[in-house]
Amino acid sequence: MGRVLNLMAFVIFATTLFMRSVDPVIPQIAHDLKVTPTTAALLSTGFTLPYALIQPVLGALADMFSKTRLIALCMLIVGIATLACGLATNFETLMTLRILAGISAGGVFPIALAVAGDRVPVQQRQVAIGRLLFAAMSGNLLGASGAGVIGDLVGWRGVFFVTGAIDLIALAVAYPGFRSMDEKPGRFDLSTLIPNYRAIFSNPMAKYCFGAVFLEAVFMFGVFPYMAELLRAEGETRASIAGIVIAGFGIGGIIYTFMVGWLLEHFSERQLMAAGGTVMGFCLLVIAMRVPWPAEFANFMLLGFGFYLLHGCIQVYVTELAPSARGSATAAHSFFFFLGQAAGPVVYGLGLNSIGVTPVLLVGAAALTVTGWTCALRLRRSLAGA
Repeated sequence: MGRVLNLMAFVIFATTLFMRSVDPVIPQIAHDLKVTPTTAALLSTGFTLPYALIQPVLGALADMFSKTRLIALCMLIVGIATLACGLATNFETLMTLRILAGISAGGVFPIALAVAGDRVPVQQRQVAIGRLLFAAMSGNLLGASGAGVIGDLVGWRGVFFVTGAIDLIALAVAYPGFRSMDEKPGRFDLSTLIPNYRAIFSNPMAKYCFGAVFLEAVFMFGVFPYMAELLRAEGETRASIAGIVIAGFGIGGIIYTFMVGWLLEHFSERQLMAAGGTVMGFCLLVIAMRVPWPAEFANFMLLGFGFYLLHGCIQVYVTELAPSARGSATAAHSFFFFLGQAAGPVVYGLGLNSIGVTPVLLVGAAALTVTGWTCALRLRRSLAGA
C-alpha cells in the first residue's frame, strides 16, 4: 500500500505543477499576444472546463480498463500539449492547446485518487488522501512560485517548456512502477456506465458533495487568475511576487496534510467542515481589503488551510458514494470541481467589470461560509456507501 501511495503521490506532484503555473504570467501573455488581461485569464477556464467535461468519460474508462494505463496515456498527451503551448504564436492557438492539455490532465489526479481508494481501507483513507494532497499542494506551490520566477527570467513561454518537460520525465520514471502494480484491467462494457452513475447519484450525500466542491471552485479558485492584475493595480508588477502570493495557498495545503491526523483526533468532521467554510470566507474578505503582498501571502496560506479542512472531508465521502464504481465517483467529483474552476474566472470577470472588486468578493465570502456549514449539517458517515 505504501509503495502505491508513493507512486501516485509522485505522479500527482509532477502533473499539478502546471495547474496554477499560468496565473502569475497572465499579464505577460496578455501583453505578448495582444489581448486584455481578462481575456488571457480565460486560459484558466480553457484548461479547467474540458478537464471537467471529460470526467464522466474518463471515470467510466478507468472502471472498465486499467487505471494506471489510462494515467500513463494522459500524462503523455498533456506533456506534449504543454510543450507545444510554449511555441504558440497567437492566443487562439494557445487556448486550443490548453484545452487539449485540460482534457488529458483530467485522467491523472482523479484516477490516482481512485487507485488509492481501491487499496486503502476507509478508516485510513483520509490520512492517505492527505498524503496525496500534500503532493498536489507541493506541485501547486512550486508551480505557481516557479512560474513567476521563470516568467521574470525568460518569459511566459519558458513556463510551458519547463512544466511540459517535467511531466514527460515523470512519466518515464513512473511507467515501470505502473507495470509492476499488475493491475487487472476490466472489460469494455457500456452497459455498466449508466448503472454506475445511477448508483452514485442515488446516494443522498452526492448532491452535497458535488454541489459543495462546485461552489468552492467558483468562489475561491475563480479569483486566482486575477491576483496578478489586482497586485499590479496596487503597484506590484513582478510576476514572481504574484507567484509567491498564489503559492501561499499551496503552503497552507501542506500545513493541513501534516496536521490532518492530529485534527481528526481532536475535532469532529462537522467541526472541520464548518471551520473550513468560515476560514475561506474570511480570507476572501481580506483580499477585498487589498492588503500589502506579504500580508496577502499569509492570507493565501490560511486560505489553503481552510480549503482543505472542508475539501479533505468531502473527498472521503466521495470515495464511498458507490464503492463498486469508485473511478466514476472520483471522476464525477472532479467534473463538478473543475466545472466550478472553469466558471469561476467568468463569474469574477463579470463581477469585476460590473459591481467591482469588493462586492464580488463579499458575495464569494458569504457563499463559501454557507457551503462549509451546509456540509457540516448534512454530510453523515452512516449514509456514505449506501
